[in-house]
Amino acid sequence: MRIALDAMGGDFAPDPNIEGAIAAIALDPALHIALVGDRRLMEDHLSRLGHSGKGIDLIASEGVAGMDEKPTEALLKKPNCSIAVAWKLMAGKDVDAVVSAGSTGAVVAAGLRTKLFLKGVKRPGIAVALPTLRGKSVLLDVGANPAARPEHLHQYAVMGAIYARDVLGIENPSIGLMNIGSEDGKGNELVRETHALLVKGPLKDRYLGNIEGRGLYQGEADVLVCEGFVGNVVLKVSEGMAEMMLKKVSQDVLERLTDERGTARQAFQDIGKKYSYHESGGAPLLGVDGICIICHGSSNAHAIFNALNVAVAFKDRQVNSQIAAELALEHAHRG
Repeated sequence: MRIALDAMGGDFAPDPNIEGAIAAIALDPALHIALVGDRRLMEDHLSRLGHSGKGIDLIASEGVAGMDEKPTEALLKKPNCSIAVAWKLMAGKDVDAVVSAGSTGAVVAAGLRTKLFLKGVKRPGIAVALPTLRGKSVLLDVGANPAARPEHLHQYAVMGAIYARDVLGIENPSIGLMNIGSEDGKGNELVRETHALLVKGPLKDRYLGNIEGRGLYQGEADVLVCEGFVGNVVLKVSEGMAEMMLKKVSQDVLERLTDERGTARQAFQDIGKKYSYHESGGAPLLGVDGICIICHGSSNAHAIFNALNVAVAFKDRQVNSQIAAELALEHAHRG
């Protein structure tokens, strides 16, 4: 498998990206990684690490789409920036996947510019697997499509269910629609029309209906669908809440302990590691003809290593073939 890794993406690039790539190749010698970025920086870092470059190609790019830049403007000003070049490699079938910890908006915008969609997909969506009281649940879209239409959300339900089944191992995943209330007729026009599609379509037997936001972490549905604006707010609030709660709870508990303080501290550290975004590896952009894994901007080498492994698993389990087949069935059902 060949993966284009945006070496310049992320808060600490290029170091964690290159180190994560080296670790992934060490684990899987059949993996080949195209590092895309500033050639001199990449060469210098590989040299400092004493790596021979085996399994790695260096692909030169010009500039970076910054986190503080508007994605479309950045791509117009820097058409050969690292994430744009990575997507061009996948569009040309030179690589099977793109992995980046850069600006999510730029990653998505660069992908949309290639028009590299799976057959039948209206708009790709970003899926994240989140911990719940019952295991993991998939939330999508979390930022790719803030102006979704009902048919987009309907397709997210299809794609999210396949991702939950084939990558997360959730048998016959249930589906919910994020809403402000569980009753029929709740929500805005987008949500009401999406609900009408889901209750009548092929997914109706697995569709649980409207689910309020608190139901996400209760694990009320294996797949929870929403438009990108709502999903991104939910994700960012969740990250901040989790960090705050872990710090406050550990602080309060440790202040009350007189013995076994070290054991308790280690327990909290283990919990933090278990639910850290570094362990998840990144979020797939579902619906593209290829594989795109979007990593957190603060990803370290371990997170990049995990993201590369997620891309490999995505291909091995033929997720895109499953999505295309399901969407074809959906289209036939709707006539």
